[in-house]
Amino acid sequence: MNFLAHLHLASLADSSLLGNLLADFVRGNPNESYSNDVVAGIHMHRRVDVLTDGLPEVSAAKLWFRPETRRVAPITLDVMWDHFVSRHWHTLNPNMSLPEFVAHARANIEPFLIDTPERFINLNQYLWNERWLERYSDMAFIANVLNGMASRRPKLDALRASWQDLDTHYDALEELFWQFYPRMMVLAEQKSL
Repeated sequence: MNFLAHLHLASLADSSLLGNLLADFVRGNPNESYSNDVVAGIHMHRRVDVLTDGLPEVSAAKLWFRPETRRVAPITLDVMWDHFVSRHWHTLNPNMSLPEFVAHARANIEPFLIDTPERFINLNQYLWNERWLERYSDMAFIANVLNGMASRRPKLDALRASWQDLDTHYDALEELFWQFYPRMMVLAEQKSL
């Protein structure tokens, strides 16, 4: 899962939006550095990542990537799941529009940025101002996201080419998304994540 899916599942679980978004920027044990609710959100994010990576649907999707892009498939798929969450937001969360949800998340995260790592603060400047979460619904934006990640981390240059795998298997990936994401939502609502 990427940013939007983590925030969505966190909201369903009444978990810290800050903690769930911050988790990828925190190494090791966060207990000494953050409040209990943020720490709980960080741990939820980590459990969601482990659970998602082990799903049979995700394992099947990784096999659809070509040999030259397979090692970056987990990263590419995380971005793709956010595409489907954004694209189908009105079905997944009919009581609040995506722009309203994004405004809600931003209001719950931005006041606490001062106590977070600089890389996370920088991410937030782009995430909200450039409306990434809403733009994830556009596959051209997904290509830009993958290219941007590849540019920042040369070891992940295969991300550029992985967009073709997404395009080739789009319908099958969407079908897999609908097989597992509603289950994740139920687990979040039951506070079982």
